[in-house]
Amino acid sequence: MPHESATSATEEDDDGFAEFAVAAWPRLVRTAQLLTGDFHEAEDLVQTTLAKVYGRWRRVPRAEIDLYVRRALVNNNLSRIRRKRVVHLLTPVLPESLRHTAAGHEEAVEERAGLFAALADLTARQRAVMVLRYWEDLTEPQIASVLGCSLGTVKSHARRGLAALREHPRIATTLSVTPVPVPSGARR
Repeated sequence: MPHESATSATEEDDDGFAEFAVAAWPRLVRTAQLLTGDFHEAEDLVQTTLAKVYGRWRRVPRAEIDLYVRRALVNNNLSRIRRKRVVHLLTPVLPESLRHTAAGHEEAVEERAGLFAALADLTARQRAVMVLRYWEDLTEPQIASVLGCSLGTVKSHARRGLAALREHPRIATTLSVTPVPVPSGARR
């Protein structure tokens, strides 16, 4: 029976982290997939993020857990991108990447692939703003808090990111966005 007491002591020591991780896993993986463009990298990113969060779990105020985890997820993704750039610069020939194709309707798969391609062409910060705003449905002040930047920076990244997405050849034809006429004399 000593094994049972060790297990219950471990469950008590985590202060609800296990429950949080299980409940947040699907949402975090979906967000990470949009940030990374790859399901397997997304799972790795979430796992790394949760491992780092666990080390600080007791010090994170409970009212700020979601903000803290989102910030950690975005920061870990930015670090991952930086590491990839270094590897890219140091590797003379990159291996062919394997493409994971999901089963399903061909058009839906093509739209998803186009979206991932378009998101991949954005800067890391623009991509983070797009994902947090339109996937996570955060407000601009919340995004500024997650990214640790000003509200104006978030707005600038959002504007530039949307413009780039609208012009991207893979999704420009699938977007049914009709430009809204701007009254003469109005600022854009």
